[in-house]
Amino acid sequence: MKMSRRPINLSRRMSESGLSAPFSSTFHPRSRSPPYLFVGVIILGAFLLIGYLYRGRGTLENRIALGRVEGDFSCNREVQRAIPILKQAYGDSMHRVLHVGPDTCSVISSLLKEKETEAWGLEPYDIEDVDHTCKRLVHRGIVRVADIKFPLPYRAKSFPLVIVSDALDYLSPKYLNRTVPELARISSDGLVIFTGYPHHQKPKAVDRAKYGSSVKLRNSTWWTQYLVHLSLEENEVAGKKFEQAAEKVSYSPHCQIFHLQPYH
Repeated sequence: MKMSRRPINLSRRMSESGLSAPFSSTFHPRSRSPPYLFVGVIILGAFLLIGYLYRGRGTLENRIALGRVEGDFSCNREVQRAIPILKQAYGDSMHRVLHVGPDTCSVISSLLKEKETEAWGLEPYDIEDVDHTCKRLVHRGIVRVADIKFPLPYRAKSFPLVIVSDALDYLSPKYLNRTVPELARISSDGLVIFTGYPHHQKPKAVDRAKYGSSVKLRNSTWWTQYLVHLSLEENEVAGKKFEQAAEKVSYSPHCQIFHLQPYH
């Protein structure tokens, strides 16, 4: 005779014997968490997930920004970023500007977009494979090519403001002794030098045949001593206005900026 087996009701057996099943109260219907508590946990988890993703995004953006600063960064782009700040610092002097540096066409194009601004560019190296806009600027005489290691093709005090970026970093002290005084000679109100930070910016890979030498990034102490040696004085008024205008918009320069007075 076969005997049928029925599932053993452990809870019943133990209750009859005066014992309770382990964790039985945990799964009892009356001990379940209220629905609103479950919903609250879901909402809290969603907020934590969003916060984590936002923080991760900010970290990534910071890394990208840092990479731009510490990587292959051009002070020409920094000049374009600083145009609104320079306008507040130099006022009417920004109405007639000469920019000196590689890829000056991009800087001049940005300056010419400003109201009541005339701008000219001096490209220190041969222009090759440039776009149509740059060719048009050269054709109109707004941008010209000249070796800055020799006397510049301008009369004294030809421009109220002269801005130079990326060009001086390729010159040895021998040629700097010629070029920097020339830049101060052709300006009537001020000379602004944008130069890279050593150890913060990776020198750009350049063709030595074009630039003549590799880039030499110098620190602020070197530049200060050198400019004093040339008897060039700091333009304290313009420098202070630049700092105040930069602070208002949280502008932090990625290049060293020196505000100098012209030779009198």
